[in-house]
Amino acid sequence: QLQLVESGGGLVQPGGSLRLSCAPSEFTFEYYAVAWFRQFPGKEREAVSCISDTGGRTDYGDSVKGRFAISRDNAAVYLQMNSLEPEDTAIYYCAAVVPTGWGPGCLKWIYEYWGQGIQVTVSS
Repeated sequence: QLQLVESGGGLVQPGGSLRLSCAPSEFTFEYYAVAWFRQFPGKEREAVSCISDTGGRTDYGDSVKGRFAISRDNAAVYLQMNSLEPEDTAIYYCAAVVPTGWGPGCLKWIYEYWGQGIQVTVSS
């Protein structure tokens, strides 16, 4: 079973940057589409960004467009977060699924495998 490990979270000042990584513990991501979600206290998870299995297609939530960038290589999937705001403070999760078609877009897919989550705090 695919296990996902997030890294790169932490504390950053407003306007700063962080790069999150999501890596599989044993297997490769070769056939999986991967997404990043975040969860604010007391709220449901929100889809942040996603990338297809080939890396050829990506999508972003409206609140992060122009500030976040998702990418992947053979080792991991990355979320580069720039111009961070206090409102970005949340627990960030990566998730993976073997895609069966693009349909409504990868932000709306049901993801099968999830990481444990990592805290991102934006504060001065």
